[in-house]
Amino acid sequence: MPNIFEEIRDKANSVRDIELAAVLDRTGSSQDGFDKAKWHTPRGVISVTRQKFMNWRQGTGGGGAIDLVMHLTGYDFKAAVFWLSDSFPDYAIHRHLGRTRSISKQGFSLPGRDDSRLQQVRNYLRDDRCIPTRLIDSLVRSGKLYADKRANAVFLLLGKEKRVVGAELRGTTHSKWHGMAPGSRKDLGCFYVKSSNAKKAVLCESAIDAVSYFALEPNCMALSTAGANSNPAWL
Repeated sequence: MPNIFEEIRDKANSVRDIELAAVLDRTGSSQDGFDKAKWHTPRGVISVTRQKFMNWRQGTGGGGAIDLVMHLTGYDFKAAVFWLSDSFPDYAIHRHLGRTRSISKQGFSLPGRDDSRLQQVRNYLRDDRCIPTRLIDSLVRSGKLYADKRANAVFLLLGKEKRVVGAELRGTTHSKWHGMAPGSRKDLGCFYVKSSNAKKAVLCESAIDAVSYFALEPNCMALSTAGANSNPAWL
């Protein structure tokens, strides 16, 4: 029976070659509109060349999916490996069977809802982010916010006719992180919160920012671009 070290080694071998573009997309980063080698991430602008990356502002870089997840999230090696395995399960299985598979164009997969983890999400938004309880409750009732099995806050992206086209994910446990549901199309829709008498629209970088702004300035429509993108296609 394999021990924990062998399990981590096997998982690491199965996920280290995941394309960096897929990892960047999953963590909510956005590709530069002019230079396709550049990505705008929560840690600043990163340059990507095949499986190598470099953050020039911070003077650090690395190679492979594991290094990139550690850099973007602050996870240690073990946590990064398990995050990749959980986020790209099909890729890990195919690698284990000796086959490679491109995952840059995955279909949309919405995280399952787990109401038993909702209180953790509520506590995080109320206590850590200072979001008013009434606003949290309103978003939950509307179905635009829910908890998944990992206690992530899931903010739905809505497109035309309020069709769900993606989701922003925000970690609420001791390991704080944010990303996107697999296959999310943030070019086709967005998360937003608005009042019935909205007098202005405000673009924000994330769903958390949009909710926070709306809590301070409720007579508006606050929209998230889900990344550092000032001109999304849906705008």
